[in-house]
Amino acid sequence: MSSDRRGTDSVAVLIVDDDDGICALLETVLAPPAYVTTSVGTAADALRVARAQEFDAVLLDRFLPETDAVQIVAALRAALPGAAIVMLSAIDDLDGRVAGLRAGAEDFLTKPFHVSEVIARIEAVQRRARVPAANPDTLRYSDVEMDLAGRRAWRAGSSLALTPTEFRLLQFLLENGGRVLSRGQLLEQVWGYDFGGGEVVEKAVSTLRKKVDAGRAPLIQTVRGFGYCLREEEG
Repeated sequence: MSSDRRGTDSVAVLIVDDDDGICALLETVLAPPAYVTTSVGTAADALRVARAQEFDAVLLDRFLPETDAVQIVAALRAALPGAAIVMLSAIDDLDGRVAGLRAGAEDFLTKPFHVSEVIARIEAVQRRARVPAANPDTLRYSDVEMDLAGRRAWRAGSSLALTPTEFRLLQFLLENGGRVLSRGQLLEQVWGYDFGGGEVVEKAVSTLRKKVDAGRAPLIQTVRGFGYCLREEEG
């Protein structure tokens, strides 16, 4: 089922699931005018629609007919570079979660899920999308700001005294605000290698968290079994 976008403030969501009941539920919850939805049941249809329309978010079933959804995440990411991809699964599969996140998905929810949680994820993505990006040398998320050219960073206007490694780590988290990053991704981007070093990452995140989150609402979140992300606490 497809709906036309009804204004610039509407959030366009592509639902990819072969379960008609799940599609109907999500379509009911993600109702106009706040949302417009397009539902398809196969990977082929998902790619076809994604290449023809713009979407802000994709809700993607982990197990699609004749296709492992992880295999199409990269193609969806290429077609919709600005969209958030959230994978849905009836099986709490750790390997599947990790594979999906590494392929480019932002999040993973296990069925049965609370529809309020789906909405919260989409709203979080929209908040990040509204952050101005007029200055390419400035990164922002919530009340954290980074001046790349000046190699400076602030939280709520207070300067953060960061080491070069902490600065690179915070930069990568800011560039991927809200997205779960694995230890392997952090190792590769911050330290330049993609194997081992788990304790190095944990220690660096711990020290950075003490500086960024000290006395304030936590932003640097640990996602057990996956890695870390910069995300505002919900609720």
